[in-house]
Amino acid sequence: MFDSAILDTAIGVIFVLILFSTVCAAVRESIESILKTRASYLEYGIRELLADKGAGGLVEKLYNHPLVAGLFAGDYRPPTSGTRSVSDWKRRNLPSYIPARNFATALIDMAARGQVGTPPPAGPPGKIDLDAIRKTVSTLQNDRVERVLLNAIDLAEGDINQAVANLAAWFDSGMGRVSGWYKRLSSRIIFVLALVLALILNIDLLRISRELYGNDEQRAMLVAYAQSSVADPAFVEKRQQAFQHLQDKEFPVGWDQAQLDRLARVTGQTGDYAPGTFVDMLVWLVGFLFTAFAATLGAPFWFDVLNKVMVIRATVKPHEKSREERSQDNH
Repeated sequence: MFDSAILDTAIGVIFVLILFSTVCAAVRESIESILKTRASYLEYGIRELLADKGAGGLVEKLYNHPLVAGLFAGDYRPPTSGTRSVSDWKRRNLPSYIPARNFATALIDMAARGQVGTPPPAGPPGKIDLDAIRKTVSTLQNDRVERVLLNAIDLAEGDINQAVANLAAWFDSGMGRVSGWYKRLSSRIIFVLALVLALILNIDLLRISRELYGNDEQRAMLVAYAQSSVADPAFVEKRQQAFQHLQDKEFPVGWDQAQLDRLARVTGQTGDYAPGTFVDMLVWLVGFLFTAFAATLGAPFWFDVLNKVMVIRATVKPHEKSREERSQDNH
C-alpha cells in the first residue's frame, strides 16, 4: 500500500504539472494565433485531398466558392511553393476550420453549375439534380475528384442529401490525416516550449519530488490546492489562475540563491565542486526533460490522473487513521 506522504507528493507534482501544462498551452495558442499553422495544415490537406498540390485549379475554385469564402476575410492566394510552410505571411487569413457539409455542398455546386464567375447557362438556373451532375462532372477537370463524386452519387441512390453526406464523410476521413499532422506538430512545439519554460522557471520534476517529500508544509499546501481544483471541472481552462499559482512564492518552482548555487556547481562555474559533475548534470537535465515530456500530455490528461490519485488517497487515509487509533489503544 502506498504511504500517504508518497501519495501527497504525487498529488503535488501532478498539480504543478497541471498548472505548467496550462501555461504551455496558453503560450502555444498565442503562437498559433500569429502563425496560423492550423489553417496552413488544413489548406495543405485539402490540396492533397483534391490532388491539386499547386492549388491553381480546383482548390482555388473551392476557396473562392461563397460557401467557403465566407469563412475567411480577404482573397485566396495559391501558395508560392508546395510545402506546408508556416512562413507565408500573406496567407494567414485562411480559415482554420471548414465544415464538412460546406465542402461537400460547394463541390456539388461547382460540378453542377461551374465555378463562381463563369457565365451562367441560358435561362434561369434549375434545381441541382444528381443525373444532371453526371453529365457536367467533367467540368471539374480533376479525374480523382470526378471519380469520388460519381461514386458518392452512385451510393446515394438518387438522394442528393445522401450524396452530400458521402462527400462530407470523404472530407472528414481526409481531415483525420490533417489532425494527425497538426497534433504531431503541436506536440513538438509544446515540448520545446515546455523545455524552455521549465529552464526559465526551474520546474524540475525530480527536484520538486524530493523537496515535497521532505517538506510537510509545502506538500500540505499543494494537496489543499489540488483538492479545491478537483471540485472545479473548469479549472484547467483558467489560464490566469495557473499563472498566479506558478508565481506563488510558496510553490517549489523558480530560481532562488540555493538553486543558482547548485546550477553553478553542476555546470562547473565554481572551483569548489568535486568530480561527479557529469552525473549531477545528467540528473539535472533528465528532470527538465521529464517536465517537458509530461507537459506534452496536456493539462486535461493530468487533471484526470489527479482525480484518480485523489480517489486512492481518500481510501488510504482512513486505513492509516484506523491503524493509528489501534496503535494508541494498545498503549
